[in-house]
Amino acid sequence: MRGTVPSQEETRRVRRLIERVKSDLGDLTVEEQAQIGAAVAVVRRSRSMMLGMPRIGRPLPDVHTMRSVEQGHGRRSPR
Repeated sequence: MRGTVPSQEETRRVRRLIERVKSDLGDLTVEEQAQIGAAVAVVRRSRSMMLGMPRIGRPLPDVHTMRSVEQGHGRRSPR
């Protein structure tokens, strides 16, 4: 999300969590670490595909509104 900056406390909590995860990963077997690495790769690929999807374009202008203004409808008559 854009526009909001996390507080220092939130940043500290995330950093502590990252350190705990790194520490716990070190306790896993090589095979378990490989499984986690594979799972992370799948998530990253799917996120990159979702982030690369085209956005829905802007809605087209209402031609009926434009036509009535062009033809003089909807304009006030001069006083």
